[in-house]
Amino acid sequence: MGGTLCLHAAERGDEVRVVCVTDGSSTQYPGDAALRERKNDEARRAADLLGVTDYVHLDLPDMRLDTLAHVDLNGIVEEHVREVGPVVVYAAHPDLNSDHRMLFDSVAVATRPTPGQPVRRVLTYAPTSSTEWTPAATNWFVPNWFVDISATFQRKLEAFACFETERRDYPHPRNERALRAHAEFYGASVGCEFAEPFVLVRNVEPA
Repeated sequence: MGGTLCLHAAERGDEVRVVCVTDGSSTQYPGDAALRERKNDEARRAADLLGVTDYVHLDLPDMRLDTLAHVDLNGIVEEHVREVGPVVVYAAHPDLNSDHRMLFDSVAVATRPTPGQPVRRVLTYAPTSSTEWTPAATNWFVPNWFVDISATFQRKLEAFACFETERRDYPHPRNERALRAHAEFYGASVGCEFAEPFVLVRNVEPA
């Protein structure tokens, strides 16, 4: 959802916090501190290109959020909601990746519509090479909210280019050609050049 992040941060001047919850590599590459730092640096450079200055990288165990007590993960997400007081929250769709499912459950708790809740809109986005691989019977991604990113698509590609450790050759979905095809498909679906799709979980209009 880099194009949408860029619209918020660089184009509209919204205050944006990005929270990367896990360390990103400890399970697949245990003990490789250099790779972990490289991945963190790539993510920070991408955030900078998108205009995001408030970037938080936590160190919870990658691909093992299901080993944490649900209440503890809830507390981490709730702390950021209290600190930032966001109006809109985006979370990874609860898809094939168990970390995404665990985190979404905690976002649902932290953004529940209780009196005084600052969050008015909750949406899920489709992480590349995860959501599109999810079996249809389990949390299938059916977008009902689209953002025209024609003005920020090139910046999205520049940010993606920072992730040298994550890029794969086409037809794997983690490369520029696949990202372009994805944005063009959803753009053509809603009448613009490039778009990013979301699932609207909740929207509370002001009185």
